[in-house]
Amino acid sequence: MSEADGGPDDVAGTPDPVPSPIRVACAILGLEALGLVAAGTFLVYGTIFGHPGGVLRSLLGALMAYGGAAALLLGARSLQLLRPAARTPMVVIQLLALPVAYSLAFQASRVLWGGPILVAALAVLYLLFTPPAREALDRVPPD
Repeated sequence: MSEADGGPDDVAGTPDPVPSPIRVACAILGLEALGLVAAGTFLVYGTIFGHPGGVLRSLLGALMAYGGAAALLLGARSLQLLRPAARTPMVVIQLLALPVAYSLAFQASRVLWGGPILVAALAVLYLLFTPPAREALDRVPPD
């Protein structure tokens, strides 16, 4: 079935141009952003109510977590709008997450922290390079 004859992408006469792998990748990116917001909030809370090793270091870590969350959310939004240039930064972020996740999970023995990061990064990388996602994002933009 195709979009023209009322196929699965045709809802009330309006085709849905965003492939499901991109939608799932965006959902995972949103979860990653939520995790970074939680980590940043934890750092701020620990700075205010705890005894941080260094106030400036803790607050800078929180600021970086919030910045990373914003970058993930902006990238996910751009992917949903099918902007081809959005894939590259998201791929780079996921590639940077791989060694962090590996060292957390296996070198620091924090599998419950590093494992989900590793799985999420690999899933997003896979989903962004599936044939439907490549077809939607590798198109030539109109003039």
